[in-house]
Amino acid sequence: MPWIQLRLHSSSDHADVISDLLMEEGSVSITFEDGKDQPIFEPKLGETPLWNDTVVVALFDADFDLAPVVELLKAQPFLGSELKYKIEQIEDKDWVREWMDSYHPIQFGKRLWICPSWRDVPDPEAVNVILDPGLAFGTGTHPTTALCLEWLDSLDLAGKEIIDFGCGSGILAVAALKLGAAKATGIDIDYQAIDASRDNAQRNQVEDRLALYLPEDQPAGLKAEVLVANILAGPLRELAPLIQDLVQPGGKLALSGLLKEQAEEIRECYAQWFDMDEPAHKDDWSRLTGVRKSL
Repeated sequence: MPWIQLRLHSSSDHADVISDLLMEEGSVSITFEDGKDQPIFEPKLGETPLWNDTVVVALFDADFDLAPVVELLKAQPFLGSELKYKIEQIEDKDWVREWMDSYHPIQFGKRLWICPSWRDVPDPEAVNVILDPGLAFGTGTHPTTALCLEWLDSLDLAGKEIIDFGCGSGILAVAALKLGAAKATGIDIDYQAIDASRDNAQRNQVEDRLALYLPEDQPAGLKAEVLVANILAGPLRELAPLIQDLVQPGGKLALSGLLKEQAEEIRECYAQWFDMDEPAHKDDWSRLTGVRKSL
């Protein structure tokens, strides 16, 4: 069946109130969109910030009378005569199929492919990681994840141990194992990330070589020959003393989740422990790599 969609502009202060009001009036779903291309790069843990200009999109059954809803919105003191809205009919689709069709296998470097489970593997002889989008961050589509996957593909990981610090979906740890690493350790503060990483390791038949921990549970004295941390500039800065201690002398490091303008500061921070390379860039994002100095 078709649907009626109501789009209206709001602010970050009022979007949640409008959402609650529309749900009470009969909306079957609410989504928020960025009205003016305003990026939000580093939200604090547990926060879901909205944009200054937030577009509230409400979906209603096709025969729903929206006139009373619009009048109710106009009566709100924070909207009133300034209410900007648009009503349009939306044809029904197989939304699951639409979503699935938007994901395709992607190649990283020379050997590595990330493939959704519902797509055919383009090259059976390549290193193929089967991974579907889910709750945890990391499918390979973001530039920071791509930078890390390309770096892992460039390494000789045969027999090495790797730490994926802030493992998210586990994509980097699983890719490293499929590229030849002997063992991987994933660390994340979110139990959903631990669950997602475990599921993806099982799907790729490497679960016996992947250990997963919340930070408070990780083993004492943990160290690896390769560490990759695709998080954000703030945590990379604050956790630098902890991260550097996880890399063996001569071990390799990759840091991502950085904007270009943040790269030099983080590079200087880690230079006290690592011989750092020049940053690599993709779009507005950067990756830093280095080799651990001798103790």
